Amino acid sequence: MIRYVLRRVVLALPIMLGVAVVCFALVHLAPGDPLVSVLPPDASSEMQEQLRELYGFNRSLPEQFGSWVWRALHGDLGTSIATNRPVATEVLRAVGNTLRLALLATLIGFILGSFFGFVAGYFRNSWLDKLASTLSVLGVSVPHYWLGMVLVIVFAAQLNWLPATGAGPGGSDRWAWDWAHIQHMILPAITMSVIPMGIISRTIRALVGELLAQEFIVGLRAKGLTNLGIFLHVVKNAAPTALAVMGLQLGYLLGGSILIETVFSWPGTGFLLNSAIFQRDLPLLQGTILVLAMFFVVLNLLVDVVQTALDPRMARA
Repeated sequence: MIRYVLRRVVLALPIMLGVAVVCFALVHLAPGDPLVSVLPPDASSEMQEQLRELYGFNRSLPEQFGSWVWRALHGDLGTSIATNRPVATEVLRAVGNTLRLALLATLIGFILGSFFGFVAGYFRNSWLDKLASTLSVLGVSVPHYWLGMVLVIVFAAQLNWLPATGAGPGGSDRWAWDWAHIQHMILPAITMSVIPMGIISRTIRALVGELLAQEFIVGLRAKGLTNLGIFLHVVKNAAPTALAVMGLQLGYLLGGSILIETVFSWPGTGFLLNSAIFQRDLPLLQGTILVLAMFFVVLNLLVDVVQTALDPRMARA
């Protein structure tokens, strides 16, 4: 087990380096001058050169990349062009907000998706299967930003049950574990959970149907094992795959929540990325993408390790 974990860690290192290269290259390939947003219209050439030297834009791309990676390894992601604040501070605050929202959305999606998936898999071709499958397909198909706006109209504007935007009372981005702040998470978390719910449900349905058709299930029934015992065997065999899907969905939610966070004005990484793109804030854009990509790589590594702990056969694959 330890050898497997070490091998996975070693294999993850070149992936992290490749992610850093792609992140740096894609941001610099975008058209436009990143200093336009901070330079006055009548800025002199001397001022432009001073700012380029300050942010390192006067050096070659390999030099900029090497300096950026070296500073990132020491926890320095640069300074935001738009706000003049450390990028690491901005990103870590946004990551904390997104992580809370993504964890809640993944938990909701995993619970509902597992329930619908097991029901559909156990009662295949019945009305329960059709109902659960319909809900799963709707969860994957409905545009989540549209669903978010519908939820805001119904539960915030018409019923006035829940707040529409922000992470706290008065638009505050400071988090506290109280009902006033938790209310702000409900609508965006439900909106984010529909896609993982649909994907997990469809995956578990197919997996349960395949497991129930295998010979060891027939043998367990022949030995007189109860339905509960068979259910526990199916859950144990389906757990590694379900865990892998859940881990991937959590990673996708961490980096793919731009539209949802924009709809709900949630101060997370998606909202931060949206601001950085429109302001052409290269240091902030690079730092946010890098942190999210590293989160995704580390999350996949953890999922692989936990999967192997649940199913030791994977370590020999």
